[in-house]
Amino acid sequence: MVTAHTPATECPYRLDPTGSDIHGEASALRAHGPAARVLLPGSIPAWSVTDPQLIRRLLTHSDISKDSRHWPVYTSGELPEDWPLRLWVDTRSALTAYGEEHRRLRRPLAAAFSPRRVRALVPQIEAITETLLADLEAVGPEEAVDLRARFAWRLPLLVVNVVLGVPEELHDAFRDAIGDLFATDLTPEAAAASHVRVYELLNELIDHKKRRPGDDITSSLIASCDDGQITGQELTDSLMLLIGAGHETTVNLLDHAIVNLLVHRGQLARATAGDVTWPEVVEEALRHQAPIATIIMRFAVRDVVDEPTGLTFARGDAVVINFAAAGRDPGVHVAPDRFDITRDAHDHLAFGHGHHLCVGAELARVEGRIALAALFGRFPRMRLAVDHDQLRPLPSFISNGHRALPIRLGPAVPRAGTRAGESPVGRGPVGRLGVPDVTQDRYPNGYATQE
Repeated sequence: MVTAHTPATECPYRLDPTGSDIHGEASALRAHGPAARVLLPGSIPAWSVTDPQLIRRLLTHSDISKDSRHWPVYTSGELPEDWPLRLWVDTRSALTAYGEEHRRLRRPLAAAFSPRRVRALVPQIEAITETLLADLEAVGPEEAVDLRARFAWRLPLLVVNVVLGVPEELHDAFRDAIGDLFATDLTPEAAAASHVRVYELLNELIDHKKRRPGDDITSSLIASCDDGQITGQELTDSLMLLIGAGHETTVNLLDHAIVNLLVHRGQLARATAGDVTWPEVVEEALRHQAPIATIIMRFAVRDVVDEPTGLTFARGDAVVINFAAAGRDPGVHVAPDRFDITRDAHDHLAFGHGHHLCVGAELARVEGRIALAALFGRFPRMRLAVDHDQLRPLPSFISNGHRALPIRLGPAVPRAGTRAGESPVGRGPVGRLGVPDVTQDRYPNGYATQE
């Protein structure tokens, strides 16, 4: 379905800021070719790229930058100061850096999410998961509970708080402030207030860690700032990147995976029986519903001619990447709209590609594997409390998830002691959860080999 205010024949295509039909919009954009002219909120022109191969070429092209200083609309002062999405281009972190600056800012973040560090986090992820599931057991089996708020939202936030060393007294504040970073339907005033609040919290975190440094990425980044390796703004913006991206992707991964498994009960049965591994479930969930639907933005440093498509991205053109469309490209995936955990779904772009591949990709995967195995192991009769088509999407064309996930958990299966060789979460052996072996140096989509 294409929303009424954005007909498929319109070009440039005005993106729906409410995110009411992300995949309908992706299909409409795809009909315009590998990339289509679009208008962002505020009538800001850009290209939306939907073709997976073109996305790969652009994400690795030396003349495609994420630095807004390559965007004439920004450098000339034409971009309104109160543009609701301005934070996405004002920020100075690995998300918006180019060339050597990007490598400098990405390096400490990549080290924090190395395979060895991810594996070291597994016991804490399992413990957090167990605590949240125990909390859910207090809910009546037929009582409707918002599983996004009570589980999918809380688990990744608590994990990223461990990585960053966020003190417990700031947990709830970050939880309340993060969501608005991804909303694309906010008024300029609401967006500005949200940005101010996030920076207030980041500065509180930095002040706390300066007084009480620890073995965490915040303390490490503060030390890099003190040594002159990064600036004060790069410090706060790098933390915002880690909290925002490290949280939102995993929340939406869990959200959509839970919904799809509950709607497709036969596939859920295969996963819980061990016929299909949880890593395979996670990859199909990522392909079918990319957690970040559209990421903004990139800029052509000079005219870029893409020979396979014949498209020219003129110097200064803004480019946004439509990962939701890429995951359902009919030229790559058979019956792309169908959720199917038995397919080989690894050839997706949900975490990006090339040197901008998400540094937390493997952590998100591990969280997803552990959380889904444990959740469905504890509540095997869980079901949606409303019809699937009544679930409301987030008000965002960036973040792809639901506003709420009402669930009836059904009776819980008591947690028994685990035997040797079995995972403390889920039903299969530890290896079937797909936790990375620290002796390996290659992971799906090139994780741990990208710099």
